[in-house]
Amino acid sequence: MSAWTFADVWEAIAARQPDKPALIQGDRIVTWGQFDAHADALAAHLVASGLTSDAKVAAYLYNGPEYLETYYAAFKAGMAPINTNYRYGGDELTYLFDNADAQAVVFHAGFAETLEPLRAKLPQVKRWISVAEPGHPAPAWADDYETIVATQSPHPFKAPWGRTPDDLVLLYTGGTTGMPKGVMWRQDDLFNVIGAGGHAMMGLPPLERPEDVGDRLPTYEQPTTLVCCPLMHGTGQFSAFITLNIGGAVASLPSRQFSAMELWDEAVRLHADNIVIVGLAFSTPMLEALEANPDRWDLSHVKAMSSSGSMWSQENKRGLLSYARNAMIMDSFGSSEAVGLGASASAPGAEAATAAFMLGPNCSVFTEDGRRVEPGSGERGLVAVCGFLPTGYYKDPEKSAKTFRNMDGQRWSVPGDWAEVNLDGTLKLLGRGSQCINTGGEKVFPEEVEEALKTHPSVRDAVVVGIPDARFGERICAVVEPDPSVPAPTLEEMSGHVKTRLAAYKAPRELVVVESIGRAPNGKVDYKASRERALAALGVSA
Repeated sequence: MSAWTFADVWEAIAARQPDKPALIQGDRIVTWGQFDAHADALAAHLVASGLTSDAKVAAYLYNGPEYLETYYAAFKAGMAPINTNYRYGGDELTYLFDNADAQAVVFHAGFAETLEPLRAKLPQVKRWISVAEPGHPAPAWADDYETIVATQSPHPFKAPWGRTPDDLVLLYTGGTTGMPKGVMWRQDDLFNVIGAGGHAMMGLPPLERPEDVGDRLPTYEQPTTLVCCPLMHGTGQFSAFITLNIGGAVASLPSRQFSAMELWDEAVRLHADNIVIVGLAFSTPMLEALEANPDRWDLSHVKAMSSSGSMWSQENKRGLLSYARNAMIMDSFGSSEAVGLGASASAPGAEAATAAFMLGPNCSVFTEDGRRVEPGSGERGLVAVCGFLPTGYYKDPEKSAKTFRNMDGQRWSVPGDWAEVNLDGTLKLLGRGSQCINTGGEKVFPEEVEEALKTHPSVRDAVVVGIPDARFGERICAVVEPDPSVPAPTLEEMSGHVKTRLAAYKAPRELVVVESIGRAPNGKVDYKASRERALAALGVSA
């Protein structure tokens, strides 16, 4: 079997189809030939700036062609790209760039004001490279991105030290539960775990050699994937890699503020095959837009809607598939450090239940003492995956040892998700142990209660947190974003509704109604902030 680097595969594709689109954003189209040339030039610039093998290159960018060009350049130069959450403040950015040992930062010029005071704290950064924006020219202390990528460079560019399958992709995650930690993926492991250049829905088997991809390209129509979630997160990033690995085009939404109307307009304009989102944070407004404009969009070309990393309700899937009747919904259960924990597929009339996933082929559920959970036993355990795994967390052996464990003679990634295994082998996902609420000695997983709440017709979104209780230790509080078209829910309604679906002790005993849950662009919830919000609203001290 070949050992893989992304640059080898993408160069083979660019050589075979230089004039086909690779990256699209609004009216901007970057062909595969341009994608390749821009990455060559940026890679050459990084090497000329003194960066060497395994140097870390941060992408502090919104979605757009520059994001994937920066990654491609790092791959060509044998360096490690780093994602950067563009919602971070100064302290978080300083921590991230310092922890990651970033030597170059490619950033949108609108972030210059945030970065200016941090530069003195980050002496290891040798190059700041600015992507100009309307109203935001490149600052004097940064190199201009467009000038760099317009430079003629050796093709294909390879640094003196070459590239290897051990070259890293650093995926930083976990900013809402502590300081971010960098998941270290070897390129060979990541390439294999996301399909090895194959694509099941297109009937494409995994590649055997990088050069084979060129011969395969003429046998199928070029697919277009509309990545609507941020490329700075694993769902968007890995989905883009999968598309590029088969010679497809990756499209980004033109606007930075999510608009479901724009999403559907772009999906139709681009004839997108696949739409990538993150759960209900995207799919709820998507369905609302369709219901408000039932005849506006012809979605017959959409073959798939894909999501990972966030709950997605059966009711919402059913609604979307009533409009995109030729599509399947692919709902993946995984994380930055554990790809392929489980998956569900929905088709019109056969929508998968909320939080119900088939275990992935390399997955199992283990009790805390290391026993496998038997299907139908009712035991709860931690979901784990083996096979192609990250090497650990960057510069954090303690966290690495907690997550990456040896069990049953194999190495497993155990990110902390609790589940039961139903008799038919499907998972009943309960949630992350770190958010578990202990009320009167009973463990309650917030996600389970949240999904029950969201089936009520007056609830648009919901978060569940534990607040102090003198008698029970903690009591359950529902933070609810109501549907503005119907009367706001009451605590009695919410509690009664949950009791029809779950044990009575899981029903909320407090209710806080908010205008918006305020999910992050990746669909995740900041539970700490939600709890503080609930405590303030109820006048309860921590």
